[in-house]
Formats: sequence, structure tokens, C-alpha cells
Amino acid sequence: MLEAGIRGEQSVAVTAENTAKTMGSGTLDVFATPALVALAEKTCWMSVAAALDEEESARIESDDGRLLVVVDVPIVDVDDGTDVYATLPIGIVMTEDCIVTVCTREMPLISDFATGRVKGFWTYKKTRFVLQLLYRNAVSFLSYLRQIDRSSLRFEKEMYKSMRNKEMIQLLRIEKSLVYFSTSLKANEVVLEKLMRQELIKRYPDDEDLLEDVIIENKQAIEMCNIYSNVLSATMEALGSLISNNLNIVMKALTSITLVISVPTLIASLWGMNVGGIPLSDNPHGFLIMCLISLMLALIAVVMLWRRKMF
Repeated sequence: MLEAGIRGEQSVAVTAENTAKTMGSGTLDVFATPALVALAEKTCWMSVAAALDEEESARIESDDGRLLVVVDVPIVDVDDGTDVYATLPIGIVMTEDCIVTVCTREMPLISDFATGRVKGFWTYKKTRFVLQLLYRNAVSFLSYLRQIDRSSLRFEKEMYKSMRNKEMIQLLRIEKSLVYFSTSLKANEVVLEKLMRQELIKRYPDDEDLLEDVIIENKQAIEMCNIYSNVLSATMEALGSLISNNLNIVMKALTSITLVISVPTLIASLWGMNVGGIPLSDNPHGFLIMCLISLMLALIAVVMLWRRKMF
């Protein structure tokens, strides 16, 4: 877990671009204060980010009165004009004096509290604040799952109309997102169950009810994720069968057309040989007669194929 006294080191060369004279913070050719502050912030961020990478597993640890809770939170990115859902770990460090949240990127989960979108919380009530963060996280999973369901329905309707690879790829991305969500929710469930079973943090009666609500919301998210995943898997299989069936229909129609065309082609080939004794070769209406014969035979072939439901 994150320990007190973490040290980090970053260096930067002083050039004309980061001097006080160039950046407007002074008149001397020395390292500018804004550049120094930016370097200090980068050093702090790099030092903490190394302790919480994107593959960090959800867990809970306690040591000397300090508590570390690592849970996965949902995120959404835009790739090629469409939303791509994934998860990232966020660390919540609770000490006797403060609460610290650590993540590799800015999260809406924390921004909602900072901007006042979430009402009725107080940071001095550390236990309740941590539980409210976990509750808000579970609600975020449910919200993203509803968005995923709406997106899958939209792509499914487009698949029935176009059968393009683009919609199939989008459904595959959604299926992958559901796998990420399912894995993260189950890992978060283990953390919540451990919080319920063990007295790792001091809880009041209201906190007990809030923790139960968090567990219920997380279980609901797991059930929704499993349902959507099963439905999407069945849809993908049905779409695969539908695409194969459509391909068979097209191939059957093309084969039937080829058979019909081959009848006049065969007749034209026989009567087009440059040899003597060709029937109707001396008849002035021979070409018209052969065209009529070819058309009649082609129609007979069409009727026979139609009765066999080849069209």
C-alpha cells in the first residue's frame, strides 16, 4: 500500500524556453517559478502513479491506523467516434487526519463530489465519505451498463439492415467492455464483503445501512452485467447464423441464375460451330427460331428451379 514518505525524482534541463524571462515571471535568465512548480507536480504524480498502475487489482489493506481501499471504477473513452468502456483502479487512502484519492487520470467519480453534484456529504465524516464514494461508484457502473445496453440495441438494429463489419466490430467492443465490467464488479464485491465482515473502519449505525446499500447496488450491477453479456452473446451467435444464412441464399440464387444462363449458352455454342450440317443454317429465320428455342428452354429451367425453391 502507499506508505508515508514516498520519494520521487525528476529532472529537467534549464533552457531559454523555461527561464523566467521567457515565461514572463521575471526578468532574469533563471529557472522560472511556474516551470519549477510544474516539475514538482509532475514529480509527485509520477511517484504516486508508480504505486497504482492501471492493472492494480481491487483490494483492501490496513496498517497502523491507515486504510487503503483499491476499487475499479468505470471509464468511457471515444475511439473512432464511438464510446469505448473500460475500468481503472482508484486508491482511497484514509488516515486519522485526511482522505487521499489516487488515480492515474481525472475521474468523474471525484469530480462529482468536488463540484457539488453530490449532496449531503462531509469530508470530516471519513467513514461515511468513503462509503459514499463506493456507493457513487456502484451507481456509475449501473449508469454505464444502461448506456451499453442502449448502444448494443442500436447496433443490433443496424446489423439487421446493413450487415456491415462496422456494426459487428462495435458489438465485439461492447462484449469486451462487459467482460471488463464483470471482472471489476466481482473484484469490488470481494472488497465490500471484506469491509462488511471485518472491523477495518469505525462504523456507525447509519454507516452500516449505507454499506449494505453499496453491496446491494454492486450486486445489482453484477446481475445486470451478466444478463447483458448473455443476451449479447446470444445476439452475436444469432447474427452469425443470420449472416451465414444470407450468404447461402445469395449463393443459391447465383447458382440458379448460372444454371438458367448456361442453357442458351450451350445452344449458342453448338449452333455456333463452324462445321457443315448445322440445322436451320440455310433458313432465313434460323436465328430467330434458335432464340425462341433457347428462351423456351431457359423458361423451363426457371420453372423447374422455382418448384425446387432455388429462387
